[in-house]
Amino acid sequence: MNKGDLIEAVAGELDCPKAAAERAVNAVFGRLAAGLKKDREAVIVGFGSFQVKHRAARQGVNPRTGLPIQIKAAHRVAFRAGKDLKASL
Repeated sequence: MNKGDLIEAVAGELDCPKAAAERAVNAVFGRLAAGLKKDREAVIVGFGSFQVKHRAARQGVNPRTGLPIQIKAAHRVAFRAGKDLKASL
């Protein structure tokens, strides 16, 4: 499922225009991003939790040349599925 599929599914479920469903989906994604930026974590009970994690700088290898390269430190978002989501799969 991609974002377009999600928008169509929300529009069908709520029986509303796709434009309204798109605004709703974008609002949810926007609030998740804002929560991650502010609190470094966003929890949706029954679905799962998103958490910002730090990845340290490290040494890597360029696959084309085989030469070592330095990979910068970065932040990544980790998702951990909740109990209800796991049970539904």
